[in-house]
Amino acid sequence: MTALSSLPSVPAASRRERVAEILREAITTGDLEPGQKLTELELAAQLGTSRAPVREALRQLEQEGLVVSYPYRGTEVLGVSQEEIENVLVPIRIALERFAFDKAMAVATDDDVAALNAIIDSMDEAASAGDLARLADDDIRFHEAIVVLSGQQHCLQIWRTIQPRVRAYFRRDANYYGDSHAVAEQHRELIRALQSGDSGHGLDAITEHIRTHFSSATAAEGDR
Repeated sequence: MTALSSLPSVPAASRRERVAEILREAITTGDLEPGQKLTELELAAQLGTSRAPVREALRQLEQEGLVVSYPYRGTEVLGVSQEEIENVLVPIRIALERFAFDKAMAVATDDDVAALNAIIDSMDEAASAGDLARLADDDIRFHEAIVVLSGQQHCLQIWRTIQPRVRAYFRRDANYYGDSHAVAEQHRELIRALQSGDSGHGLDAITEHIRTHFSSATAAEGDR
């Protein structure tokens, strides 16, 4: 378990946001492990800030589902289990992203496709550099871009509610990619489906894509 002493100090500006960013990164990378207790006093001392921004940051992270607070027990880091991925996150993603993908197919322009391809190029660069954290984050950026492109604000609101948990399991499983360059190609297939004009094909493609990621995560879990 990583000691809190490894966390960096925080500059004076935007302290709540910066504290939340530091803790979010530490949780999604596994530097702060599931079940690890977080206290305002200890975090404030380590991060070089007062307790107020730490308290606010922990509240934000609790809303994101990355920590949980218990009466008289303090705050603990929440992990992402395969059970949650299978029974909560994957079904929500399939319902939400199928709807968003179908809407995006109807409105995607050449510029939109170029922007999506730029994210995929970044995935390839990350894979070549062995930067699996960046690869996972690019994966998240791609899927959020599709939701944004759909123009469905309710979908975007739901996506941003679950995104921290989705990002956590993407980051957690990044080390288990067989061929990291294959991640980019999987997303190129989604772009081809997006441009196909065939709604049925597009819905099948995004559904299979999400399920394939889950199957890979399940295999990784079994290998641990």
